[in-house]
Amino acid sequence: MGKVAMQTGRLQNEGIEYAYRLIKEAGFDAVDANIDGLYPPYTVVNQTAIADAFRPDLSEAECLAYFKPYKDAAKEYGLENYQAHAFFPTMIQDKDAPEHNAVLLECLKKTVRAADYIDCRNLVIHPFFRNFKAMVSPEEEWQKNIDSYSALIPTAKEYGVKLNLENMFRRNEEGIHEAICGDPEEAVRYIDTLNGIAGENIFGFCLDTGHINLCGRNIKDVMAVLGDRINCFHVHDNDGIDDQHYVPYWGKADWEGFVEGLKALNYNGVLSCEGGETWKRVPKELWPQMLRYTADAMRLLTERAGK
Repeated sequence: MGKVAMQTGRLQNEGIEYAYRLIKEAGFDAVDANIDGLYPPYTVVNQTAIADAFRPDLSEAECLAYFKPYKDAAKEYGLENYQAHAFFPTMIQDKDAPEHNAVLLECLKKTVRAADYIDCRNLVIHPFFRNFKAMVSPEEEWQKNIDSYSALIPTAKEYGVKLNLENMFRRNEEGIHEAICGDPEEAVRYIDTLNGIAGENIFGFCLDTGHINLCGRNIKDVMAVLGDRINCFHVHDNDGIDDQHYVPYWGKADWEGFVEGLKALNYNGVLSCEGGETWKRVPKELWPQMLRYTADAMRLLTERAGK
């Protein structure tokens, strides 16, 4: 039976040990560690301060101490930190923010090191820019991403961490649209180009099922194009209108197509759920039951796919 994971997400607001304990008790095998919680998006965007975990005056040991609870909780509860989520956005589109963007890149390097420290081999790093294809030309977007991801190659090699891009969307007054890596052919071009620069397979893909549903792509076809470049998943559901991050079968995602796509993949990794926003809809007292349902739903997907 294939292994399944759950993000720590909103659960870790009650404490990291609490999140790992509930995830274990629900029957999961692994965790998607939301270490991005150490540097929230509003702090990144407002450029107000560097998150404490990444302050430049900290020694390596002092920096890693912020990530120690994820390492300790995984060991205590026998859970694998299969994947982790880097902070986002990774770059600000303010032309007056080059110094801040340089700092963010250094923070990402520390995040790669932290992933290794918590024994995590897959780090999801959103493509660069807050609004993705807004405000920049396709050529500038391509070059900024190639340059920025390439700058992370030496650190990824040193620590043995895979860097995973993700299919993104953007929203404007006309609705939701695909953004960078939403087109699987574009994603393949990025991954293959970056691995060519690296000289080895450092880069891969985190397939986000909710974003595919929002953008109206055929999930089976997307998975076929990406193939073995997929190293990890963000499995979640929505109504096709908002990025609600529901657990599977709570929205309108094509789960039968997803299962067929999994059947065709030579994927031996962990299937991870990013449906943590579901907790907003139920009282805290019901979180353990919701987690058990989520684990059962994720296992059902793996069983139907024969994984």
